[in-house]
Amino acid sequence: MRTDAEALDIRDVAANWVNAEVLASGIEARIASLADLAHAPLFFGRLDYRTAEPSGTAEPSGTAEPTDTAEPSEPSDTSGHSFYIGRRHVHDADGDPMVVDWRAPVSQPFYRASKKAPHGVALRRRFGYTGGELTAYEDEHLSDQGEAERPSALLQAEIERPRVGPMRDIVATIQPEQDEIVRAGLEGTVCVQGAPGTGKTAVGLHRVAYLLYAHRERLTRTGTLVIGPNDSFLRYIEQVLPALGEVQARQTTVEDLVARPATPVRGVDSAEAARLKGDARMAEVLRRAVRCGVRPLPGEPCVVVRGSRRWRVPAHEIAEVVRELLARDMRYGAARDALPQRIAHAVLLRMEQAGEAPDDRVQDAVARNAAVKAVVKEVWPAVDPAKLVLRLLSDPDFLAEQAEGVLSEDEQRAILWKKPARGVKSAMWSAADVVLVDEAADLVQRTPSLGHVVLDEAQDLSAMQYRAVGRRCSTGSATVLGDLAQGTTPWATESWETALEHLGKPGAVVQELTEGFRVPRDVIAYASRLLPSIAPALTPATSVRESPGDFSVRRAPAAGDGGDALAPMVVDACRAALEREGSVGLIAAASRLPAVTGALKTAGLDFLAPGQETSADARLTLVPATLAKGLEYDYVVLDEPAAIVADEPDVRTGLRRLYVSLTRAVSGLAVVHAEPLPAALAAGPVEGEAPARAATGTGESAGAVSADAASTPAPSGADASTAVHSVDGAVGVRP
Repeated sequence: MRTDAEALDIRDVAANWVNAEVLASGIEARIASLADLAHAPLFFGRLDYRTAEPSGTAEPSGTAEPTDTAEPSEPSDTSGHSFYIGRRHVHDADGDPMVVDWRAPVSQPFYRASKKAPHGVALRRRFGYTGGELTAYEDEHLSDQGEAERPSALLQAEIERPRVGPMRDIVATIQPEQDEIVRAGLEGTVCVQGAPGTGKTAVGLHRVAYLLYAHRERLTRTGTLVIGPNDSFLRYIEQVLPALGEVQARQTTVEDLVARPATPVRGVDSAEAARLKGDARMAEVLRRAVRCGVRPLPGEPCVVVRGSRRWRVPAHEIAEVVRELLARDMRYGAARDALPQRIAHAVLLRMEQAGEAPDDRVQDAVARNAAVKAVVKEVWPAVDPAKLVLRLLSDPDFLAEQAEGVLSEDEQRAILWKKPARGVKSAMWSAADVVLVDEAADLVQRTPSLGHVVLDEAQDLSAMQYRAVGRRCSTGSATVLGDLAQGTTPWATESWETALEHLGKPGAVVQELTEGFRVPRDVIAYASRLLPSIAPALTPATSVRESPGDFSVRRAPAAGDGGDALAPMVVDACRAALEREGSVGLIAAASRLPAVTGALKTAGLDFLAPGQETSADARLTLVPATLAKGLEYDYVVLDEPAAIVADEPDVRTGLRRLYVSLTRAVSGLAVVHAEPLPAALAAGPVEGEAPARAATGTGESAGAVSADAASTPAPSGADASTAVHSVDGAVGVRP
């Protein structure tokens, strides 16, 4: 298919060079989307649809169990057919389909069919691969009520496969509740509250891929955007959409989204100042500031000279136009553009009354007249967003005037710059300041809207940041992803309803994912001890992982002579994790990084920085706790939980940061500490936790699972209990 696209000759097809460029661009995008991925098989499943019953026959009464799930009627064109399901559509030389795209309607039953609601499917087959080579397959006979339902061993093996390199897609393992979100319509905004390991990020990315498939023309025209929390996270997820054949979706952070060349971020706010600048009340302060320069009454009438005639528009008539434009609450810039046209219209009315017959060209000429421009400059001066915010944060009197009744005097003092800047270029703009500039810019001129925006880790955004994102999808839709328990900023949202109001999507549906697929059950149970302190309203997550995980909590002995006994234990834990297959993340508080870095270098252990791609030869990554969100590692070594909490401005934010750090593990977690554990974490076992696995001490925890048992790529053998069949190569498989 790629060769055919490369061989297309469009030299004599296009009518002109513009069309030729458009065609060439489309072909280049097509070729890029067909790039081979060595370890991503084109198909991972198969559906055999049952043969339709002859007309007039019906199932005997009483033989089918009642179900609450309504099953759609089987499409007539699928009856008796088999379809291979894959990451993209693949056809043969004659154009006949060989593999059906996972997003196609005929593929949906692969994710949602069950014995109670088979959706017309007789057999569902899953294929297992190792390094791109077919090694096993697993069958479910959905029309055979006598066959017992059992968990998919291949699905479990895929979930537990070691993580090396960037994030991979989950098209082979999407669950019914995830598929429902992925295939939700484009018109509505969806908000997903997802506990750690529930796959919310993957769901959001696959939703982009699905929407680009289902609404290709519309979203190609209006655009899509994926917004992540930081650059490390974006580097981690950047391969998912290209693996699904989608190379057009742009990915960015909120900071880069609102960045402007004239206002580079060089300053840092205090926690209180950042919280106040992110408060929704700042929108009203800025609205007042933008409009404060409007003078409802000009100093003198507007006199327009055309030829030998002079046309006079009285000051009170201009004032009436200004009041009308203010009352309409238009964008400041749009109203300023409308004002000269309204004055010119008043002049044209006088021309018509005098017997002249002016047309639109005359009105445009009058609107450009120097006298009209002078009046507009006087009553409706131009506003530069950056200069406006600069004045607001530098001039106490101006801020007090605009914030009267909105911000208290103490709050005003908190957001004022300690040292006023001389100009826009020399100002020490903070990340929160740039968001204010973006708000002011939108008040002056409307921000263009995209077709769809995916906002990940949304719980950490301030109200003003939500507004900035909402402007980018004001006429489109959004997918909002996050976990209230992982809110690690002082301004983190307390409820999705409030966040969606600020986003401009108050009617969005909020769906909760609580069934985890990544974090081992003992690890998520241990981390859930923190929920009563950080998010008491949330339902604790459960895990479908059959293996409990390799989990231990170890305390370093008391250090003698001021030495650090913790660092050597951390190094030993990293060495033990590296003996197993998969990636290893060492997560530590920022205040502990110098000690941890020194210990690793002394021990001769090489390590990567967050965002650097892991490989078979480089599997250890040193991760500051502040950058751990959204990342995942097969094994995590967590250094000094108390230090992670202490590094944050308040205890709740610190405990949330700790919750994030604890839930980055896929197969194993080792908590190493010298200081006492935070009280919320050291509390008794939570419901469903095996207390013996979280033994505090210097030894290994009981019941650890070996790496081999937790990371089998694809089960082999023909064990009837698992219904998985091995494949010798990729040939000779039963059709």
